[in-house]
Amino acid sequence: MAAPDPASAPDPASAPVPGTPVPDRDAGPVTRWHRRSGTAVLLDGFHALKHAVRFGAKVEVAVTADRAAALALADELAPDVRDALAALLAEVPYETYASLVPRPHPTAVAALAVRPSRAGNLEKLAHTPRTAPVVVLDLPRNLGNAGAVIRLAAGFGATGVVTTGTLDPWHPTVVRGGAGLHFATAVERLPVDELPAGPVFALDPEGDDIRALKLPDDALLAFGSERSGLSAELRARADHLVALPMRPQVSSYNLATSVAMTLYHWSATGDAS
Repeated sequence: MAAPDPASAPDPASAPVPGTPVPDRDAGPVTRWHRRSGTAVLLDGFHALKHAVRFGAKVEVAVTADRAAALALADELAPDVRDALAALLAEVPYETYASLVPRPHPTAVAALAVRPSRAGNLEKLAHTPRTAPVVVLDLPRNLGNAGAVIRLAAGFGATGVVTTGTLDPWHPTVVRGGAGLHFATAVERLPVDELPAGPVFALDPEGDDIRALKLPDDALLAFGSERSGLSAELRARADHLVALPMRPQVSSYNLATSVAMTLYHWSATGDAS
């Protein structure tokens, strides 16, 4: 019998060491999910995965209970990332999919992605000259509203969204509300004294009518909570107080509505192209 070819023999240095985990490329999607679920960003639903892939997220594992339906959605709504989604999506039984997420999404799609580095996001927020404002949510309370604001900010091409206070802007409910568009803008939490440089235009009922103002590209657009408004610390940091037009006896706008109106005003009258 011929002797084995040394060139084809396995390299002892590359052989797995007994007791060590199997490399992820050889693990099934559920195993990979459980290994990463504690630190990765949950992308809940087809649209969150679509946007994350479109804006360069590193997706570690993606599952669906109906791969054919998910790819049909991609053909219809996201042909630009269809091939990437086809390479990522693994089909699992519906019961398995449902066990991996807090509550099943109608599209039966979920994925885990690597969160962008804080250092990279802070660098983007601090970079000057800035070509689009930074949205600041001062002590926000509602996770869904925060997600809706991030979705708006991404749609308008804002430089980023910064929250103050205890709300985590990368909470799964916020990411779900943002439809995966956290990966299209810089999202971080900072104390007021560490906000990026730039003039602060803070929304307040006693401020100047926004319709008489031009919002510069390097502005920080600050919004207080719907219940208590701006904090004293943020108000002291503000360079300008700005008011949205509002009918008398109406208490306030929804936070996301206020952000949308302000970003639209910037896009229509400011330096934005």
